[in-house]
Amino acid sequence: MYKKIIPHIIISLLLGGMGLIPLELTAEAQTSSTVATRLNPQQKQQLYNLLQQGKQYVTVGDLNNALSIYRQAATLDNGNPKIFSSIGYLYASLGDYQAAANAYQQAITLAPDNSDFHTALGYTFAQIGDNSNAINAYERAIALQPKNVDNLIALGVLSLRKGEYSQIENYYQKILTLDSNNQTAYDIMATALYQQNKNSEAIAFLENAIVKFPKNNDLRLKLATAYFKEQKSAEGLAQLKILESSEPNNAKVILKMAMVYEQQKDWDNALKAYQEASILDNKSIQAYGGTARILEQKQDYFRAIVAYRRFIELAPLNPYGYHRLGLLLKERGRKPEAKEMLEKAKNIYQQQGKLESVAQVQKEL
Repeated sequence: MYKKIIPHIIISLLLGGMGLIPLELTAEAQTSSTVATRLNPQQKQQLYNLLQQGKQYVTVGDLNNALSIYRQAATLDNGNPKIFSSIGYLYASLGDYQAAANAYQQAITLAPDNSDFHTALGYTFAQIGDNSNAINAYERAIALQPKNVDNLIALGVLSLRKGEYSQIENYYQKILTLDSNNQTAYDIMATALYQQNKNSEAIAFLENAIVKFPKNNDLRLKLATAYFKEQKSAEGLAQLKILESSEPNNAKVILKMAMVYEQQKDWDNALKAYQEASILDNKSIQAYGGTARILEQKQDYFRAIVAYRRFIELAPLNPYGYHRLGLLLKERGRKPEAKEMLEKAKNIYQQQGKLESVAQVQKEL
């Protein structure tokens, strides 16, 4: 049984918790290896006590002490794959995915036909960005357990990461064979078309998918974006309005609507949407940048300056905010502040190798 930290990977298409094996190792597990059967009674009791203590630490959420205990148990019983899989789980839960991968590899050495261990190894490799080894691990898991839909989804996601689009339709078809209503499979396939700029194909695919899954807002958002990429703004906006009515507090939807309004030069609705998005997500760089741009367009310079300052707080290495703020301050006659902002913009442009922008700022200085 898998521990599902993130049950679906629809919007971000990043691997969540698929593959981590929950700590179900009880003291009775000490008898599962040939090493444990050779332990003397005192060692067996010590192992039993360690496993009991480790389980208690896990129950109260003290993972560091639990890890220490399970590592002690592994020195006593180094032939028990469940102990090493538990160590892998603890390392992964603590964010040390390389150590987790090492532990799962030890578990696999002891139990090479355990598909769950290969799945867990694939997950940990995926977390450290080792996509090739992650794919190898998931493929081995699939070979051992061919009807595991989650592993097929993981392979689809990893193929997206690597841009191996030829494999994705194969995984898509296999997933649907096992689960004809698997919405994540549709999302993966749509994303593959979208990333290849096959926008007309993506639209046709997504329109059919929306008929089948009318409440799937992730697919609808992708459909709206595909419409915009095909210059079909009216159709895209219509999809966004459907999303807005079903998810009035979805900052991503409102932000995308703001961008559309800005593109249409509907400054009032654009400003309203950007401000609403910034309220829903007060760390959205795009929302504050959009707010500042629209306020500047509406010649509300005082509030534009405030918005650009917030943009800089959120994106201190983005030269755009310093550049625009510097120009606004210069126009207001606040020359020392303007010079400071423009110098910062110039330095970042230089670091990024954007020589034309450097020359432009130098002229403004």
